[in-house]
Amino acid sequence: MKPLEGIRVLDIATYIAAPYCATIMAEFGAEVIKVEMPGVGDPCRRLGTVSDAGDTLIWLSEARNKKSVTLNLKDPEGQAILKDLVGKSDVLCENFRPGTLEKWNLGWDVLHALKPELVMLRVSGYGQTGPYANKPGFGRIGNAFGGLSFLAGDPDRPPATPGSATLADYMSGLYGALGVMMALRSAEATGVGQQVDVGLYEPIFRILDELAPAFDKYDFIRQRMGAATVNVCPHSHYPTKDDRWVAIACTNDKIFGRLAGLMGCPEVAGDGRYGTIQQRDVDRTGVDGMVTDWTRQFDQEKVVELCAEAEVPCGIVAAIDEIFDNPQYAARENIVRVADERIGDLAVPNVVPRLSETPGSVDSLGPALGANNAEVYGDLLGLSKADLDALAGKGVI
Repeated sequence: MKPLEGIRVLDIATYIAAPYCATIMAEFGAEVIKVEMPGVGDPCRRLGTVSDAGDTLIWLSEARNKKSVTLNLKDPEGQAILKDLVGKSDVLCENFRPGTLEKWNLGWDVLHALKPELVMLRVSGYGQTGPYANKPGFGRIGNAFGGLSFLAGDPDRPPATPGSATLADYMSGLYGALGVMMALRSAEATGVGQQVDVGLYEPIFRILDELAPAFDKYDFIRQRMGAATVNVCPHSHYPTKDDRWVAIACTNDKIFGRLAGLMGCPEVAGDGRYGTIQQRDVDRTGVDGMVTDWTRQFDQEKVVELCAEAEVPCGIVAAIDEIFDNPQYAARENIVRVADERIGDLAVPNVVPRLSETPGSVDSLGPALGANNAEVYGDLLGLSKADLDALAGKGVI
C-alpha cells in the first residue's frame, strides 16, 4: 500500500508548478484527476519536444500517474461539475492568476464552504497577497525575482539561466507538496482545511543560504562568481585532459590539505600560503589555477579516482549521456522505463524520495486528453453516457 492511497487530488492547474505537487502525490498513491480544457488541454502538452503520441515528452513525464478529464471551468455547468468533484476530493491544486477562480465562482470561500476539510494549493507568480499579486509570472521570473538569476553566470557576463528556467516551478511544486501534506495532517486532526499559498519566487529566495543575513548584517551584496562558490575555495569546476569536467569541493582547510598533498604541493597547506580559507579567498585565481593545472594532467575518470583515494570530494560534471551510462544512477534506479501503448517504452526520472516500506512508483505516463472522462464522471459522479454525450455536445467536457 502506498502512503497516500485514499487521498483524491483535483489538479486544475497548468504547466509545471502546482501540477508537480499533484505529480508527487500521485507517485505515492494519491488518485489525481487532471482537469483540462476541452479540445485544448494543459499547455504543457505542447511544451517541449513533441512525441509520437502527439503530446510532448514533458507532458508524458510530468503528468505521470494522473487521470485526465476535460471540463470547461468558464461554463456554469462546468463549474457545477467541478464543485461536485470537490465534494468528493481532499486536495485541489491550482495556479491561475489570483482572482481568476473567484471570477468563476470557484474561489476559496466557495469551495471551503462546500468542503470544509478541503486543502487548496495556490501557486502564482507572487502569491495571493501584496502589491505584485496580480502580476503574471513564470519560472524564469521566479528565478529572477527570487534572487538566483543575479548570481548565475560569470562575473563579466550578464546574469544567466540557473540551470533551467523551470527551476522555480519545480521548487514551488515541491514546497507546495510539503505544505499540502502538513495541511492534510491538520485537517485530519481538526476537520478544517486551509489554503497553501506559494509565490514562484519564494522557494528560490528560501534556498539562497546566507544571502539575506549577510546583507542585513554587513551590507554584503554577493555578485556572480561563475562556477566558484562564496566562502570556500577551491570549490569549482575544473577541466580534465580528455576535455571533460570535474567538480571539486574543498569545504574546509583539512580537505584542502589532502588535495594539496594529492597535487604534490603539501607545503601550500597547513602553515603555507594557502593554509586557511581566508588566504585562499584572497587569491582565488591562483588557487583555482593550481588545481586546473593538476586536473588537466589526467582524464576525468582518473581525477575522480585519485580524489576518492585521497578523500577529496569530487564528481563528474555530468551531461545527460554520462548520466545514462553512470553505474550510480543505475544502482539507485534513478531512471525508470515506463511502457505506454502510444509511444512504447520511455525513460523518465524515477521517484524521489525513496521510502523503504511504502515506496512510490511511476505507473503510467501522462494520459491522453480526456482519457478518463467516462470513468471519473460515470463512476465517481454517476453521470450516464447520455449525460456525457450531452455535455460534450455543449463543449462543457
